[in-house]
Amino acid sequence: MIDASCNPIAGDEMKAVMLEAPGNAVLSSIPEPRIAGEDEILLAVRKIGLCGTDLNSYRGRNALVSFPRVPGHEIAATVAELNPNHPEWLPGTAVTVSPYKNCGHCAACRRNRPNACQFNQTLGVQRDGALTEFIAVPAEKLYRADLSLKELCLVEPLTVGFHTTARGRVSSEDCVAVFGCGGVGLGAVAAAAFKGATVIGIDLDDAKLATAQKAGAAHVINSASGDLHEMLEQITEGRGPDVMIEAIGSRQTFRAAVDEVAFAGRVVYVGYAKEEVAYETRAFVLKELDILGSRNALPDDFHAVIRMLEAGRFPVEDAVTHMVPMEEAPRILEAWNHEPTRFGKIMIDVS
Repeated sequence: MIDASCNPIAGDEMKAVMLEAPGNAVLSSIPEPRIAGEDEILLAVRKIGLCGTDLNSYRGRNALVSFPRVPGHEIAATVAELNPNHPEWLPGTAVTVSPYKNCGHCAACRRNRPNACQFNQTLGVQRDGALTEFIAVPAEKLYRADLSLKELCLVEPLTVGFHTTARGRVSSEDCVAVFGCGGVGLGAVAAAAFKGATVIGIDLDDAKLATAQKAGAAHVINSASGDLHEMLEQITEGRGPDVMIEAIGSRQTFRAAVDEVAFAGRVVYVGYAKEEVAYETRAFVLKELDILGSRNALPDDFHAVIRMLEAGRFPVEDAVTHMVPMEEAPRILEAWNHEPTRFGKIMIDVS
């Protein structure tokens, strides 16, 4: 039961979407959270975005997920209750959330790169997520902005793409090619364009390529319609892209990123290849390439995405293709599993 101010009442339960086993999502009831520490803020969840990680979890293909598990890490919420230790977070304030938890002690954390924490725990993956009515999170994980709830729900998935461009040191001098124009790849396209780079979006789906153009891609290539190498050579006047960002996770695109990138270029991998990848390693040396991994996001990425969205530089309505109420989340997960190409960005309206 929720009172008029949207504050949980002690001892009550709330709705949640639960992955009980591979292929089995149900609408369930779990205890409402209470603030557990002096720095936690209680949030009323408003919208949750679903991504490929959630689909893999539903399918039982995410090795980091154990069952049962509440999914959801792309969050738009409002502050439900005042924590006197943090008067700056007033009830009703609209926020988004960084869903990562780092240890503070591993090699990555000590290098001020907590996004790559060896012991990271992400909401909805290693711990229960936010596809519920309420969550309690540390105040340091909150971000506010002059954005709609739908826009706030897009911040976190876009940050993952933005982080790839930070890793690739993208500047306005660069030509950047992005393999895959789904959620993460679209974020990389938007980030590179926001930095003034010339962007090439590469995909097999014309609808995704059309959205990539609206996000800032100066050129798009449907790699099923012709020779990718020839098309990239033509666009880049024979040099190849300065930066290749791989956001698909296939053996073919992992190798093509190295083959197609310019001499002295940078290759950034954010997709996971599902199988072993064999390379002709000579290109690593002859081209003197930087081969980089990209994982999660940092606070600077959240601030950059918020600036871009506040500037109206992202096609929000085109990117979000499905919006359903919480009660329909199990059904749409099943449909997405059976016909993944039919869906773009799915959002669950919790409120």
